[in-house]
Parts: sequence; C-alpha cells; structure tokens
Amino acid sequence: MQHTAVKNLRRSGALFCLTLLILFLGCGKKKSALVWAEDLPVTGSQSSPRTADLNGDNVLDIVMGAGNNEYQQSAQGIVAFDGKTGKLLWQQEAPDQVYGSATLYDITGDGVEDVFIGGRSPHFKALNGKTGEILWAYNYSDYEQDSILRYARFNFNNSVLVPDQNQDGLPDLLTVNGGNSLANPNSEVDRYPGVLMIFDIKSGKIIAADTMPDGKESYMSPLCFTQPESDESLIIFGTGGETIEGNLYLAKLSDLMRGKLSDAKVIASEKGHGFIAPPSLADITRDGYLDIITITHGSSALAIDGKNLNLLWSQSIKNTECSNSFAVGYFTADDIPDFFTFVSKGQWPNSAGSLQVMLDGKDGRVAYLDSIGCTGFSSPVVYDLNTDGRDEAIISINLYDCKLGFTGTSPGTIENKLLAVDFATNSTQVIDQAKGFKNIFSTPWIGDLDDDGYLDIVHCQYFHNTVLTAFLGMRIKRIDIPVRINSLPQWGAYMGSRGDGVFKPTK
Repeated sequence: MQHTAVKNLRRSGALFCLTLLILFLGCGKKKSALVWAEDLPVTGSQSSPRTADLNGDNVLDIVMGAGNNEYQQSAQGIVAFDGKTGKLLWQQEAPDQVYGSATLYDITGDGVEDVFIGGRSPHFKALNGKTGEILWAYNYSDYEQDSILRYARFNFNNSVLVPDQNQDGLPDLLTVNGGNSLANPNSEVDRYPGVLMIFDIKSGKIIAADTMPDGKESYMSPLCFTQPESDESLIIFGTGGETIEGNLYLAKLSDLMRGKLSDAKVIASEKGHGFIAPPSLADITRDGYLDIITITHGSSALAIDGKNLNLLWSQSIKNTECSNSFAVGYFTADDIPDFFTFVSKGQWPNSAGSLQVMLDGKDGRVAYLDSIGCTGFSSPVVYDLNTDGRDEAIISINLYDCKLGFTGTSPGTIENKLLAVDFATNSTQVIDQAKGFKNIFSTPWIGDLDDDGYLDIVHCQYFHNTVLTAFLGMRIKRIDIPVRINSLPQWGAYMGSRGDGVFKPTK
C-alpha cells in the first residue's frame, strides 16, 4: 500500500538510519527500514499487538483487537495482519470495542495458535488462528440468572493461561469481567462487583467464577504464577477504579475453583483510588521468588516480597495518576530488575501531561524522570538496543497542548512519536513520528518477526479527528531496525513478551 506518507518514509530511510546511529550499532550492516504500513479506514484500537505464524510462511503475523467508537458494532472487531506484507489476513466482527490483547494457544490441533480475546458489551471469543472463524463465544444470556455470572455483563480484560483445571489435557483461561462505563465518577451508584472466571479453553464453558471479595468493580487483568518449591498456582487480581478505592489480592487458583475468593489475602490497598494496571512479577530480592511490583491509580508504587508478602519498598509520585503497567528491564548498572512506566499529571479526566518514571528495583528510588508529551495509556517495551549491558525502553508518546486535558477541548494539531529512552545517558532518540496521528492506548511489539536475527518493531498510530479517544482509522507499521538480537526480548509486548506479567532474569 503506497500511501504518500509511506513513500516519504521510504525516501527518508537514509536520514532515519543516521538518526538512529547514535543509539544503535550495526547501521552499516543493515539499514533501518519501514517494511510496510497498512491503513484501515474508520477502525481504531485500544488493544495491543500479539504475534503468531497464522499463515504458515515462517514469519510471525499480528493479531489485535479493534473496533469503531464505544458502543458501536464493527466488522473489524478483531483483525490479523500478514507479518511479511502487512495485508489483512482476516477480520472478525464484534458488537463493541475489543480492547483486550489476545491470548494464543492451539486448540484445533492444526499447528496454528488460536486467538482468545475480549472487550466491551460484553465480548469474549475464541477464533481459529488460521481463518478467523469463531470457535466459541461468551453469551451473557446463558448466565443472567446465575447468582455470580449475572454480574459478568460488562467488560472483559486480558486473559492468561492457567494449568488444566478440568483434566482434558489443555490449559484453561483466567480472565475478569467488570466495570460499568455508565456509572458516574466519584459515585458508588450502579457499580457492580467484578467477576473473576475460568473458561474451558476448548469449549468456552465457564468452569469457575466468583465475585470480588470486597464487592468492588475490577478493571485489572489477572495474573497466574507459581513460586519455587510449590506446584500451587497463585493468582493476583485487583479492584477499584479511577475514583473508586480498591485492593490488590493474592489467592490460590484452587480458591477460585471452590468459589471461595473470600479466602484471598489483601496485599495492598489505596484510599480514593483502585488498582487498574496489572502488576509486574520479578525477583528483586534474588532469592528465587517472584516479587510483586505494582502501582495504584493514585501513583503509589509498591514492591511486595513474594516469599513472605512483606513490603520491600514504596514510592509515591505526587500529584499524578497511573493506569499504565510497569515495563521491566535492567535500566541501572546492577543486576536487579528495574521498573519504568508513565504517570499522568493532575486528576482524571483533566490530566495535563505525562511523566516518564523509572524506579530502581533495589530500593524504589526514582532513578529517571522526564516529562514528554501528554496523557496516554500505552505501556513501554524493553530491549538493550546498543548492547551496552543496560536496557533501553521504547515508548509511544503524543505531542499536543496538554493543558487542554484529556476529555475537554480537542487539540487541533497532534503528533505521535515512537522514542527510544537510553537511561545510561538520560537521552531519547526518535524511531518514528507522524503528524496528524495519535496513539492513546496501544503498546508496541518488538521481537524478530522473520527470524533474520534483527529486531522488528510493530506499532500502531491512529488518524486524529476532533476527539482524542475517537477513531477515524488506523495505521499499523512494521519497522526493521539495525539491532542484532542476542536473545529475544523479555518485555517486548504489553504485560511482557508472553503476556503473563512475569519477568524472567537474563543476568
């Protein structure tokens, strides 16, 4: 698709390579290139890309949720793109925005991973990865008389695979439904308890479900993991929202299977704010246990010891709010994982800008702070781009008059930039930029799509119209950059490269 903007980017390839030469090595061996850019009219997305080889050509393809504006049906609710060419492989309709990111697992036995993804209204589907055809779909009317599942009529967030719970030899799916978007801010009226549930991955049957222990709504994608010397699966989930306080819980997966989330432990709380962004799990105490690093919507960051649940450190970023997950990497000079995210200045919905914050995993101190662009909910991805032993972060930011707030007067002009942040030199480099485009929600993807040993970036930009959160069409790009891959990224997508929130050490 030879759009004018794409032609201009191709012609500027030499300048693009020169710009990145400061940060990246090997530009003389392999030039940076915009491999493809594909436009979809009308459609937009609050989802983030996942990858799998869907068409059998040995190049990873891209699948993500999409849709029109909120409460609108769309023929392109879930879309899959050819990783080699960018062309649309298939699409599947949805009644509303599909903002979750896909979970991938082959249940058809054809060697191609199938797609499990959810969103608003409520929507959760299993799709054949090869064709996009529906394998099964959640139908709320089947459950509206159930004492628990009658509350599962709102939004589905991300799902994660959990060990086989019904002895059919396949993993199952853990997800959460919650959040009534019609409820007024700062009011408890018309707010209903979130529902944590497990789907049978093969049939879509719900094999376990329970409401939040505190009766609060939930927007947080749950996590499932194990600790050393135990086969017990643990789950983390959270409650509350932008203006409703909540808790962070740790439970056994078996508690949910018994319908006893009341046995879950509160491991963190926040007055006036809830837990929206899923935590990150990483061993920062170097004892082999995964520690829990979380940030509340009120921008209180906490590190909790995974072995004994003691508080390791806390950090408060004053006068800000946060709905963005921590990306994990080795950003400082030691071998303890560190944590990087965005926070928004001011109070929702009148947020007046963005701060980029990196916390030292050893003690929680603010080791990097910058203020680039305006509020957005894309999360960073991480890789050591210049092979200096310290990771860089790749972020998507929007430039406009931040004083306009997030839902007030819309900016007339806007520019989206994809930046690489070098924490060793406190510098940033532009990877890509586009005027007239925005990206409020989508996290980029980085990895090696074609197995050529070099890093690929897939990211989305959205045509700007008069409303920041409204869609007028989208552009998805694949950029090939001159960075040799020594090992695949650990944090190359939303919630990490595996989508499970777990950081596995590379040092």
